[in-house]
This record gives sequence, C-alpha cells and structure tokens, in this order.
Amino acid sequence: MTFFPDVPYNPTLQDFITALGPDDAVTDLGELLMQTNQMYEDMTWSEGNLLTGHRFSVRTGLPEPTWRRLYQGVQPTKSTRAQVTASTGMLEDYSEVDKALADLNGNTVRFRLQEDAAHVEGYNQKVARSLVYESEDTNPEAITGLAAHFNTVAGTGIADQVIDAGGTGTDNATIWLVGWAPNTVYGIFPKGSKAGLSVKDLGERTLQAKTADGSATGYYQGYSTHYRWDLGLVVQDYRYVVRIANIDRSLLGADPTITGYTGANLPNLMFEAMEYIPSMENCRCAFYMDRSLKTKLRQQIPNVIKNSTLTAMDVGGKKVDAFQDIPIRRMDVLRVDEARVV
Repeated sequence: MTFFPDVPYNPTLQDFITALGPDDAVTDLGELLMQTNQMYEDMTWSEGNLLTGHRFSVRTGLPEPTWRRLYQGVQPTKSTRAQVTASTGMLEDYSEVDKALADLNGNTVRFRLQEDAAHVEGYNQKVARSLVYESEDTNPEAITGLAAHFNTVAGTGIADQVIDAGGTGTDNATIWLVGWAPNTVYGIFPKGSKAGLSVKDLGERTLQAKTADGSATGYYQGYSTHYRWDLGLVVQDYRYVVRIANIDRSLLGADPTITGYTGANLPNLMFEAMEYIPSMENCRCAFYMDRSLKTKLRQQIPNVIKNSTLTAMDVGGKKVDAFQDIPIRRMDVLRVDEARVV
C-alpha cells in the first residue's frame, strides 16, 4: 500500500498505526489538545434577518424638551437612529480518509468517529477564538469578535466599557464580563439556516488524491465528512460588555494587599466591571477568564475580601464558581498574551 506521508490534510497509514492497540483494534484516544471554552453555555443565539447577517437599529440621540413661557410655542423634536449590519461568516471543513486505510481490521466506524471528534474540537476552539479575537478588518471572510469592538481605552462610548488594569507589556490578559440577551449581545446564524455545527457523512466517494502542494495525482475511493458552521456576533448594546484589559500576567500575585504589590487586584477590578452593566436583570451575565487568572482570583479573594471565597451556584444543573452571584467561566482561548490596549 502506498501513501503520501507528507500530505497534511489526510490521515496516513502512520496515523492509523498510532491509533491501534495491541489487539489491532482502534484504541481509546487521549484528547490532549481539547480545551475548555464555556462561553457557549451562556450565549444567546438568534436567527439573523439577512441571508448574510443581521441588521438592527441603535438610538444615537434623544429628543430634548424646551422650557416654555405662557403663550409661547415650542418646536417638536425627535430621536435619531442609525442602522448597523453585523455579518456572518462560513466555517467549513472536510475530512477525507482512504477507504482501504479506514477498513483495515474492520475498524472503519471507530476510526472515522475519532477523526470526527477531532474536527468537532477544532471547530470548538476556532469559533471560541473567533468570538473573542477575530476581525473583519484583517480577515474579511471572518466575523468580528469582542476584542475588535472593545479595542481602546481612549475616548467615550465603547471605550467607557474598557477598564485599564495598568499592564504596559506584551504579556497582558483580559477578563470579560458579558450580559447575553436577544437585545444586548448575542450570536446569530443566517436567515433560513440552522444554528450550530452541521456534520454530514458523505459516505464512500471517489476522491481526488493530492500531494502536499495541492497538485492532483489521480483518484481513489474514500470516506468523506463535511462540516459547516455559519455564525456571527452582534453587539447591539455595547454597555452590556465590559473588558478588563491590560492585566499584566508577570506582575500578578496572590495577595494584592502586601506592601509594594504592583500587579492587578482582580476582585476590585471585577467589582468595578459589575457597575458598568446597566441592569443585570435584563441579561445572563458571566465573567470569562483563562485558567491562570482564575487561579490567581481564587488566591486573591481571601486576602482582599476577608473571610470570603468564591461561591458555587447551580447553572443548568451544574455547579459553577461564582463571583457576587455571577458565574465565572473558563476560556482557554484567552491564554494568549495580549498587546497593551491603549
């Protein structure tokens, strides 16, 4: 059996061999690359009103009444509005495996399921990363994530929702507070389509063989699966997102109250962020941070707030850590070192 060992997009015989156990059956797989990205558990999703996104209006000005004297007339006034369009993007992928390879030793179904699981996890990480860091300005085919909206501490408006934690280097982190609701911040899918990841087993097909540089070399029988997820992010009311930016990772310590401490005081910053949300009764609020920040938060709380620790609350039948009754969600895609937000 011949195969292309350097083709990056198709499983090879070596891939199959590493999936086998001593009995030549596909063995259990340790998913070491899996991440925890819990934003999906809170997000509100709505069908867009466009085939390629969602158009909505925001109020940009209020009518102002006039002081009047007796027998003096006043002019009527009106509010002003602006239309905003949020775009959706298409994330697509294929899984292709040679039929002769997948059928070895009768392991076809299990081998393909393991490949499907890897593709689904790839989607999990790509979408989570895009919801935070992607930008249509730099990647027109993509969506615009939270960081592209809340990218400055200067000026007014959206900048008012960005709290500067003081970090000046390039190893900064962010804590996000988001209030999800159908009229505040929510995910969208195109009009007439369905939400979430679509997985279609295309079964056995005649596939075109390619080398690593994409050159076609002929045909073979193989199994194919198609994956697609069309989605976008709408920030309809920016007041329901708070970004605690510029948290210097290298300066974070367990006790912000000690003399000479110059790092971020995470509990105090989170208290401040809560005051930036207009009404927590109108949305589903949650904090999002990476594993290292969550660890530092656990260590800091007893020192900053005496006799206090993180509480646990029941969300959807699961126990979740909470800060002031707001769930704390872990987002592994936030582990990246961020540049300073200025």
